[in-house]
Amino acid sequence: MTLDRSGSRIDHLNVAVPDLAVAVAFYEPVLAAIGITKMLEIPANATPNQPTAMTGFGLAAVKPYFWLIDGGTVGTNMHLAFTVDSRDDVATFYRAALGAGATSLLAPAVHPEYHDDYYGAFVQDPHGINLEAVCHRVPG
Repeated sequence: MTLDRSGSRIDHLNVAVPDLAVAVAFYEPVLAAIGITKMLEIPANATPNQPTAMTGFGLAAVKPYFWLIDGGTVGTNMHLAFTVDSRDDVATFYRAALGAGATSLLAPAVHPEYHDDYYGAFVQDPHGINLEAVCHRVPG
């Protein structure tokens, strides 16, 4: 029996980075390779409660759900995983990330320690975030 691993209850996530321009230059082509696009840029001080610049990314122009926030410190052991539809998408993400300056952590492969159909690739972004694309589907 195959379990449905497609759902998430996270509406959006803010990730603080030391240099927003560097982060956006990396993430824009990498996320575009898996269908996630830059949707919104909010300048610093746009509202009284939002003193730093922000850039939001999302799928299919619905809403941004992944935000990069300027002027922050990346937390220790930070890991972000993006679900993709196929194992080919995992490889596409991996190549795009390396091409944008990421460091390889684990090339695309099955990781049965998570579950039998877990296929992922791991890289480290320019700010030290462990970034992953994962497909939970059986190929075919």
